[in-house]
Amino acid sequence: MDLNRKLQTRGVWFFTETMASADAIDFAKRVESLNYSALWLPETTGRDPFSHISMLLSNTESLVFATGIANIHHRHPGVTKQAATTLAEMSDNRFVLGLGVSHAPLVEGLRQLDYSKPLASMKKYLTEMKNSPYTSVPPSEDPLCILAALGPKMLELSGELADGAHPYWTTPEHTALARGILGGDKMLCVEQKVAFTTDKEVAHQTARVELARYIHLPNYRNNWKRLGFTDEEIDQADERFIDALVAWGTLDQINERLNEHEDAGASHVCIQPLAVHGEFGTPHWEALEALAPNS
Repeated sequence: MDLNRKLQTRGVWFFTETMASADAIDFAKRVESLNYSALWLPETTGRDPFSHISMLLSNTESLVFATGIANIHHRHPGVTKQAATTLAEMSDNRFVLGLGVSHAPLVEGLRQLDYSKPLASMKKYLTEMKNSPYTSVPPSEDPLCILAALGPKMLELSGELADGAHPYWTTPEHTALARGILGGDKMLCVEQKVAFTTDKEVAHQTARVELARYIHLPNYRNNWKRLGFTDEEIDQADERFIDALVAWGTLDQINERLNEHEDAGASHVCIQPLAVHGEFGTPHWEALEALAPNS
């Protein structure tokens, strides 16, 4: 399977943490039936993403699964290589390894682990992972390794030691900057949040609920400030700030935002449909059906 080519089609980014395993399988099957190329799943404090993806791979036929992202502080690099390579071999290469350093409050605060040098830690981790032995039956090709990257130094590292980058909570302007740093031959897999409604008040309130989970995480906040937003705009979830980060409106308006990422250099855009009329973790199928490839 040529993953680079397959991932040119849009994907989905979603939390399945609130779903029972059987419901997560049904969700993945439906995403696959809509012709999305990939399903990106995060790692927080719930399921182990590799075990979860193994189950989902076994119940689908063509959908690619990606960790968006697996936290390098939680596991030895050799163990990560074993998991990623095993999943790639068992699924005909339908797995993408997304790695990230997470955030200081989650690593130092929650996990009580060292977060003093995230860039150096990632570089060391990638080197050790590459040099770790793997002696079982290999996949036909190594799984793609994509880094969660926002700032210029991590983007540079994504181009030097990985297959590309996976920016999150960003804008088409950031996509253009990222492509310029990565160069033309690396994957740039961009996440875009979508509030599928033409009601401005509903869209903004949905976005503010989602932002509340992230607004104090320093890596995101620093990136938003690099993009020109002030602390006041971020803290107040200003309309200009929301409209830059969350695509909402008519189908044409949302597609226009997705196209802006592609025009700016994204090789893959994964859509995160926000729960406009439901609770967190509830798939907004109206959005996914309307935005599906070939719909």
